[in-house]
Amino acid sequence: MSLAIVHSRAMIGIEASAVLVEIHLANGLPAFNLVGLPDLEVKESRERVRAALAVCGFEFPNQRITVNLAPADLPKSSGLFDLPIAIGILAASGQLPLEQLNHFEFAGELGLSGELRSIRGALGMAWAAQAANRTLILPAASAAEAALLSSASVLSATHLMQVCRHLLGSDLLPIAQPLAIDAQPAMLDLSEVKGQQQAKRALEIAAAGRHSLLLIGPPGTGKSMLAQRLPSLLPDMSELEALEAARIQSLGKERLDASRFGVRAYRAPHHTASAVALVGGGSVPQPGEISLAHHGVLFLDELPEFDRKVLEVLREPLESQKIHIARAAHSTIFPADFQLIAAMNPCPCGFLGHPKKACRCTPDQVARYL
Repeated sequence: MSLAIVHSRAMIGIEASAVLVEIHLANGLPAFNLVGLPDLEVKESRERVRAALAVCGFEFPNQRITVNLAPADLPKSSGLFDLPIAIGILAASGQLPLEQLNHFEFAGELGLSGELRSIRGALGMAWAAQAANRTLILPAASAAEAALLSSASVLSATHLMQVCRHLLGSDLLPIAQPLAIDAQPAMLDLSEVKGQQQAKRALEIAAAGRHSLLLIGPPGTGKSMLAQRLPSLLPDMSELEALEAARIQSLGKERLDASRFGVRAYRAPHHTASAVALVGGGSVPQPGEISLAHHGVLFLDELPEFDRKVLEVLREPLESQKIHIARAAHSTIFPADFQLIAAMNPCPCGFLGHPKKACRCTPDQVARYL
């Protein structure tokens, strides 16, 4: 019987919780059991790991394999446990040394050929690995993101064989290098707007005092154009603010654009967005638009068209600058320090006060709309 323990992380909100991947090999009928509250994506790792080890020329143990993801009450999702499971099986079967495993943390999705694919939340994992004083080994695409945290020790790999050679001491992995960051990223600037002196003055006051702002006017008067240029008026982000915002953005489906690291976010959800899309949620909580706009701007165009319940959920985040999402399996807190900008028409038809088009709304309809 053999036992190997590999360190990894599970993303719960923005927190990268420590997970011990325990692999036990025992005599008996060949089997591959995965326990520890894994979801479907994690359970499928059995086939990915089996195929990757075979293609890379390793011997897959013909024994009873039990993989435990501890702690057992912590939900585990995504394919990031493929790499630690594969390393653990090789170490438990004597194909890799056990001694060095305690100094590293592993995360990465495996392809059937053994290639390593990117994962979400790499920056948060680097943050936690640094606190634990361990070196983090990640796929190359995700390692560049994690390397934005300069004080963390992150190694980059593109294939399972590279990780194995590093653990054997024959060929060391390179230290991850962050992607190039634009010195002057392209931004829409207020100087490009001709006229609109009153509205531009309002934007400057809102930027200076971090006030919320509502722009009211007929279609085509430049409400959205002005709102898009508010981030150019805001001060540069500190390194801590940039890292906080990047940790959240790395969890989103769009992933983190490392070339725009330190640039304030501008989020403009459509008015059909649901309350969950705005504040975040899901069985495994994911950040919503208000958290993705952390230290940036949230723009709500056509404000009256948003559902009333959707707008009501903004009350607490605007006051507390965070959102607490509670689910039956787990709860988490996402930061939501954003600046709210909204735009709307002055009446249902939109042409109240328009110099050329007549408004057809009654005074009662206008009052009700406002």
